[in-house]
Amino acid sequence: MPLEIANINKSFGRTPVLKKVSLFAEDGEFLALLGPSGSGKTTLLRIIAGLETPDAGAVRFQNEDLLAQPVRQRRIGFVFQHYALFRHMTAAQNVAFGINAKPRSERPSRRETRERVSELLNLVQLGGLENRYPSQLSGGQRQRVALARALAIEPRILLLDEPFGALDAKVRRELRRWLRDLHERTGLTTIFVTHDQEEALDLADRIALLRDGALEQVGTPEELYHEPDSAFVFEFLGDSVRLPCTVQGGVAIIGGAPAPILGANPGDGHAFAYARPDAFNVVSGSGPGLAAHVRNVILAGPDARLDCAIDGDGAIDVRIPAEEAAKFSPRDNIRLTPRTVRVWR
Repeated sequence: MPLEIANINKSFGRTPVLKKVSLFAEDGEFLALLGPSGSGKTTLLRIIAGLETPDAGAVRFQNEDLLAQPVRQRRIGFVFQHYALFRHMTAAQNVAFGINAKPRSERPSRRETRERVSELLNLVQLGGLENRYPSQLSGGQRQRVALARALAIEPRILLLDEPFGALDAKVRRELRRWLRDLHERTGLTTIFVTHDQEEALDLADRIALLRDGALEQVGTPEELYHEPDSAFVFEFLGDSVRLPCTVQGGVAIIGGAPAPILGANPGDGHAFAYARPDAFNVVSGSGPGLAAHVRNVILAGPDARLDCAIDGDGAIDVRIPAEEAAKFSPRDNIRLTPRTVRVWR
């Protein structure tokens, strides 16, 4: 397989950062490393790039031992979160930097370099801006220059360390679509670090979710979202509601009402049920279900969010169609019943 990461351990002092992480990426795959801050995502990326050395384990690419190779020989493109562009260089000079840094025997001619730089700037939709300095470019444009610079060395692997982290939400969404299209055109094996669940679900062919330096689950976005292995995966991959329940006879009893259990059944007894905010039936008045009252109704296009206070303790948000939300007003007494839940202890 093209990229194999086997039993990687890494500690900084006495603090373990990666714990026996084993992972692979297929040729041309877009793999997202997802997880909260401190989960080890960037450290793993830097080990692949050669910027950090693991305490144990192996990294192989097309059966080559990457850990035995100097950084220059690995031919890995790396894009940092904060661009790392040279402020005194134009966009074209920044892109050409990696090419000009090659040994003289491997360096193309000036004409070939100019053609390569022009081709890359057009690829990242910056044709005509080659003479602008980073201070004359927007954040999104600077990140595209950084991507073009990473591609200039003709990498075998492209590594992206939260490349959109410094950009506003609208620009991030625009660049996500553009990056996926760029990936399809280049066909490079790409590893993308993010803590943004939406980015990972939107971009990746597969997601590796890390927690405290260990892999929690690896799979396609659909697998992680619809078939989570743990409560951590369920809660991290989207909005969720956590409710105490009693498992009895293969169903979860919540507020006196039964809810079918998806996935593994932990057996009878007390547990916690997890549901998505849009997986609730909401009815007025008394009866079976979780007793609550409406605190606020927030309309957002075709959907609405009900801010609900649970009688006794706590509050949850549920999402329902806007036309259904029109039936409810603040202070209304309601009953909430999840249509399906996943249960863990």
